[in-house]
Amino acid sequence: MVAEEVVPVLRVTDAAVALRWYQRLGFALEWEHRFEPSFPTFMEIGRGPIRLFLSEHTGDARPDTLVYLRVRDVDAVAAEFGAAVEKAPWARETELRDPDGNRLRVGTPKA
Repeated sequence: MVAEEVVPVLRVTDAAVALRWYQRLGFALEWEHRFEPSFPTFMEIGRGPIRLFLSEHTGDARPDTLVYLRVRDVDAVAAEFGAAVEKAPWARETELRDPDGNRLRVGTPKA
């Protein structure tokens, strides 16, 4: 039985470049698809139970999308990217931008 879930689609211009950036966040390639060798790539990446679709297809998603990612250790993520961590009423957070300008707000919820 397939688990029900929501999988955000992020527009990327170069899936290989985007994949390398997301691997720094702990994501791994699950699968990728092209209708023909020279056509745009569509891929799924995962980090534990978290999934994202990355698409080179122009109409699949808008640039500058915001995705919120909850992690156990926001400090480790911030250190990997040289980003500052800020306190919000609900979590400690940092905000990153992927190579295509998509925003990822990454946070560790308050205990």
